Amino acid sequence: MTGLNRRSRLITEGVARSPNRAMLRAVGFQDSDFEKPIVGVANGHSTMNPCNAGIQPLVDRAVEALKDAGAMPQVFGFPTVTDGIGMGTEGMKYSLVSREVIADSIEVAVNGQRMDGVVAVGGCDKNMPGSMMAMARMNVPGIFVYAGTIKPGFWKGEKLTIVSPFEAVGAFTAGKMSQEDFEGIEKNACPSVGACGGQYTANTMSSSFEALGMSLIGSSQMASPDKEKADSAAESARVLVEAIRRDLKPRDIITRKSIENAVALVMATGGSTNAVLHYLAIAHSAGVKWTIDDFERVRRKVPVLCNLKPSGPYVATDFHAAGGVPQVLKMLLVNGVLHGECMTIHGKTMAEMLKSVPAEPRKDQDVIRPWSDPLYKQGHLTILKGNLSPEGCVAKISGLKQTSITGPARVFDSEPECLKAIMAKKIKPGDVIVIRYEGPKGGPGMQEMLAPTSALIGQGLGASVGLLTDGRFSGGTWGMVVGHVAPEAYEGGVIALVEDGDSITIDAKKHLIELNVPARELARRRKLWKQPKPRYSTGVLAKYIKLVSTASRGAVTD
Repeated sequence: MTGLNRRSRLITEGVARSPNRAMLRAVGFQDSDFEKPIVGVANGHSTMNPCNAGIQPLVDRAVEALKDAGAMPQVFGFPTVTDGIGMGTEGMKYSLVSREVIADSIEVAVNGQRMDGVVAVGGCDKNMPGSMMAMARMNVPGIFVYAGTIKPGFWKGEKLTIVSPFEAVGAFTAGKMSQEDFEGIEKNACPSVGACGGQYTANTMSSSFEALGMSLIGSSQMASPDKEKADSAAESARVLVEAIRRDLKPRDIITRKSIENAVALVMATGGSTNAVLHYLAIAHSAGVKWTIDDFERVRRKVPVLCNLKPSGPYVATDFHAAGGVPQVLKMLLVNGVLHGECMTIHGKTMAEMLKSVPAEPRKDQDVIRPWSDPLYKQGHLTILKGNLSPEGCVAKISGLKQTSITGPARVFDSEPECLKAIMAKKIKPGDVIVIRYEGPKGGPGMQEMLAPTSALIGQGLGASVGLLTDGRFSGGTWGMVVGHVAPEAYEGGVIALVEDGDSITIDAKKHLIELNVPARELARRRKLWKQPKPRYSTGVLAKYIKLVSTASRGAVTD
């Protein structure tokens, strides 16, 4: 591979580079190794959470495969924050922030040491977009290896995911669940390592990376403990070395059309609202023109084909067994809503990679619906605009018969305030909950509202209560929920002017979110409004407040 490693070649040229070579000899380099490409292995292993606890064996397999393929692997770590553990605490404010920290960490390691390529191995929600943002920024050959999904838990024959304990809290406090079932669900929800098992944010982003072309086709829904997952990590390493040989870089793969492919996959699988935020950020990092309105354009032409949790009964391992992402991609391709000419990390086009996949799903399963009989005729993530969110916000309408509501506002200036009211049974059918000052700057960090939304579901209010916020939602959330309201309250958005009892309309079919208050009254309230002091004045959260953009631009910091 002499002459192909344009970055690590810097350490082989001239006497001036001898100190560099000396230091590399201390970590195992021999004379012949200096002509090999140096490949970073960004390792998200952590014993703090099941999502990342199974990563080290995957890294070990990738390292071994890189060496066998003629590269010199160099392992470094990046931090991770797991939403399921941080949820409902101040720690949750670091979750979205960690996406930027991960991207920065990988950029610093790879560019600082002039590596020739990078294999990123991650599991929890922000590992995926953070890694992809870094790859797109650096434009050094890269591939993402997903740590894999968790296997489902079971209690009394019911399939469980991490969302099950959150919903159990609401059901238990409403007197709809026994102590035995409450404890049984908590103890059995997470039976193995791996990321949350429904089509929540981790599985949404990992599966969309197949569609984007930056992960191995067929690899994203494998269970973390299974042998095939480790085998795919090794194959990913071999594919990356070939990409380095060919000088196939992320910006050759991440284009406007490939992002459209990824978003189409998100829609078809009923994926997380967070995909909107993350693909705005990935497009920004790749220098691709992509706006919040593009999601609505894709939504209108892509049906929901997969009956997955949180609103359906099936989990990621069921999806994988039924044909997984390749099956859905082939259906999108043959029906004209996938760009088959897009390049993939395999060095082949998407159409070439899907050539042997059948055009329709198997008839012995109900996870992936046929094109002629979709779950919904159009995508489930819709962009709403109106006086409450002129920049646009995101509604998730899967699992709902009614997609509109007009009701009195119940206003809370933080997520904990709202959860306290729900647990005290102060929320009634027809109410529209407003949770504000939880946006990118105001939170800071756009906390996910899984605790209040799950409590509403558990109390049987998921379909009869609206909820809007300038914060985010977990991929496990469903119901009449609207997130990413922009401009946010901290920046003086109209959401900051809402008062208890005001009439609010959420209408997904009309793509409308409206505060039904006269403009003159809103002008009066605006004169009285004062921006609150930032919640943090030092550390990473203070830096984030100063740098972060609006959610409608992906909440990016560069």
